[in-house]
Amino acid sequence: MKPLIVALSLLMLGGCASNGQVPWAGLLAPGSCPKPSADQELALNLADDMANEGKLHASLANLQNLPSTLPQVRQRQARAYRLLGRPDAESLYRSLLGTCLAADGEHGLGQLASAKGDNGQAMAHLQRAARLAPTDEKIRNDLGVVYLDQRRLEDARFEFMTAIELKQSDQLAAVNLVTLLIYQDNWEQAAKVVSQLGLSPEQVTRAQARAQHLKEAGTAPQRPVKDQVAAVSEPLPASVK
Repeated sequence: MKPLIVALSLLMLGGCASNGQVPWAGLLAPGSCPKPSADQELALNLADDMANEGKLHASLANLQNLPSTLPQVRQRQARAYRLLGRPDAESLYRSLLGTCLAADGEHGLGQLASAKGDNGQAMAHLQRAARLAPTDEKIRNDLGVVYLDQRRLEDARFEFMTAIELKQSDQLAAVNLVTLLIYQDNWEQAAKVVSQLGLSPEQVTRAQARAQHLKEAGTAPQRPVKDQVAAVSEPLPASVK
């Protein structure tokens, strides 16, 4: 694994806002999160499992009996509502700012801004998220997607490479990196990344389609940043969460 990371690094070297108060404001000291009880932790894990299976309504149902004073509950509710296209997501993400889940709040607000085509706000939120959680590969990938949409290609490449090196088993950033390389007509490096990271023909086809869409769209706003659960129900080769 280490030689692969080194090889990829050498390869690349060559080459969202409302000012209103939310109902939870002031409940917690900045940066703090209460510890869930054992039963609450079990319910949170069950909600996670259901969300990861795409059962977002069931996930929300399992969260209903948990106290909304827990940021861990609001974080999961916000993610489910965002993926379902519900407006409740924004206030829930904002309620996480100032807690131990502030990075998740900024990340979610960035995803919402991207979904509206507001790359400026998306970039601001995702940059703050990356400062708060620099080793979160999903945040780094999504920031890379926004940079790619803005044609900040070297910044996008840096974020995709960071995400890949942080978690090679998550191939989302690898697909995005291949998209960037094809967009640059750098087929040789794209082929090397595909071979070294074991991308499937289907992933390469999606990357090629995405690169073509970027070329045709020019500087127009691109498709929103999505995470992995979203990619199950709405296949978008451009991104995650």
